[in-house]
Amino acid sequence: MGDLDDRRVIANEQQENRECPDGGQAFARVIYQTHGTALLQFAQGLTLGDVHGAEDIVQEAVLRAWRHADRLTSTPGLTRPWLFTVVRRLAIDAHRTRRARPADLIPTALDREVVSDSSERTLTAQVLTRALAELDRSHREVLVHRYCLDRSIEETAAELNLPQGTVKSRSSHALRALRRALTSLGAPTPAALR
Repeated sequence: MGDLDDRRVIANEQQENRECPDGGQAFARVIYQTHGTALLQFAQGLTLGDVHGAEDIVQEAVLRAWRHADRLTSTPGLTRPWLFTVVRRLAIDAHRTRRARPADLIPTALDREVVSDSSERTLTAQVLTRALAELDRSHREVLVHRYCLDRSIEETAAELNLPQGTVKSRSSHALRALRRALTSLGAPTPAALR
């Protein structure tokens, strides 16, 4: 993708950011639409055809892009190479993690639970994304750091420049609000949120 194409993508991202009060959701959508297919194919090649592993890697790369949206949208031509570098590094990390696990801890196909079909997972992800979008930004940020990025209260407080008590309080309020939002959308509350 050339600089001209990147400038168009950046212009689209900036326009969508102005139209969407959250901005981040629009940015992630533009990243997926523009680079998603190529990133997924690249990740599948790096994971030796592991579709689910590749999807996880691409999701993490887009999440990291979202966290660095200011830097990526301010520099033309940076987004695509940055994303491919992140995907490559995440694939390397995933490979190292798999290699480091003892063979008896790696689940076999018979040990795995039957996974819902992908359309059900996609629907669940869409409902959860919609419910998260209904939360206040401050609550959503805390939930993303605590549960999506798996950060401790201390790490979240440092990252968001908040007192630890505020992180605990916002986390509690955000979980309650997320439960209500899921209920209003007709979705069951996941066990982790009960």
